[in-house]
Amino acid sequence: MDIANSIVIRKYRIQDLSPVVRVFTDSVHELTAAAYDETQRYAWASRMPNLDTWQERLASMETLVAEDGTTLAGFISYEPSGTIDLVFTAPNFARQGIASALYHEAEQQLKKKGVKELHTESSVIARPFFEKHGFEVLDEQRVTIRGAQFLRFTMRKKLQE
Repeated sequence: MDIANSIVIRKYRIQDLSPVVRVFTDSVHELTAAAYDETQRYAWASRMPNLDTWQERLASMETLVAEDGTTLAGFISYEPSGTIDLVFTAPNFARQGIASALYHEAEQQLKKKGVKELHTESSVIARPFFEKHGFEVLDEQRVTIRGAQFLRFTMRKKLQE
């Protein structure tokens, strides 16, 4: 069954803060172990995140959440200019179409605003997702986050009229 058909996508509300941060943290720690070691995962997603920092970050972007009943299944955050910053799915909802449904909704909203091109800085794990949705790699970067090295990809997608 494609669970993406049973979810509701809506705008983020402040009461979603803790569930969104939990989805991010759980997703990094449970879904990226094949590509990142424990040191990298803890550098990327602290098990004790600062909710004030997250609140500021999310307030600076548009965020959509996907719900399955009362459970937060995933979220996407993006800038009105077309930069996709965050796309994460709760581990128990992974690979069920949630991220794609969120991405398609965000793309439609950005098209309505007249955005012609989307950008993202993708992790190794997310690169195939973005490529599946028409993004191309522009550059490869090595970045350091809290002392841990990461490979990421600058990607873009030109939107059709």
